[in-house]
Amino acid sequence: MTGTETGLSPRLPSFDELAQLSDDDLDVALGAALVSRDTYDGLDVHALLRELASLGASLGGPAAAATPLRERVVAVSDRFTSLGFRANADDYYDPKNSLLSDVLTSKVGIPITLSIVWCAIARSAGLVARGIAFPGHFLVRVESPDADAPIVVDPFGAGRIVDEEAATALLRRALGEGAQLHPTLFAAATSRATLVRLLTNLESTLAKRGEHARAFIAVDRIVTLVPDSARMLRERAALALRIGATEVARVDLQRVIELEPHAPDIPDLRARLATLVKPTKAMLH
Repeated sequence: MTGTETGLSPRLPSFDELAQLSDDDLDVALGAALVSRDTYDGLDVHALLRELASLGASLGGPAAAATPLRERVVAVSDRFTSLGFRANADDYYDPKNSLLSDVLTSKVGIPITLSIVWCAIARSAGLVARGIAFPGHFLVRVESPDADAPIVVDPFGAGRIVDEEAATALLRRALGEGAQLHPTLFAAATSRATLVRLLTNLESTLAKRGEHARAFIAVDRIVTLVPDSARMLRERAALALRIGATEVARVDLQRVIELEPHAPDIPDLRARLATLVKPTKAMLH
């Protein structure tokens, strides 16, 4: 008998279990909710997901399906802004901007968390909406078999539709005046890549505030999602050393050396690793 059959909420997967799923099965909203629960132990994840799913109530239906895509996108953005969701430009680097639970409460966030909310509303309206890992500014693309091209939306910009001129401005703000648009920049981000970007933002803001223990949890989640990322293993090792988790650092540095034996910093990593050699029984006595 399932949880649904008994009237109980189904069992939530752990973050580790979620990370083992394929990208097609990995739910970004659930992952973001579990990240929030790392900060708020008592968070009701089921209630959070129900709240998120309810935001687009009444936007779907047969009548909506017959409406041109652009009008449906505008309707989603109208709902998004009418609910009060907006950019937190005043305190952009507040870690709460990366926590979905806080964003649903405060209605302010950064591009990636606002995009998760916008996509949830869009899905309730029957639209196919997915994130875009655009350089420096997470966006959303909305697709339809009846449309010639996807529509790009900026939830951080009040859900405005992003044309070529606006996209170029965003790109050059991130990469410099010489940057040029390319179709690959508008590819849909995988669920895994979206959660990695969310967690990277969270880890960065926490580390800048000196909250190294919380930053370690965030980067640990990233390594769970991408266990063979030498860059993130380096990051976790550095934070592990800051909080005294030397065994984690030792294992991570060994793994980096295995993954990238010819990287320029390998001699330095070997020297650091030599100071973290796991003690033997003889050494303990």
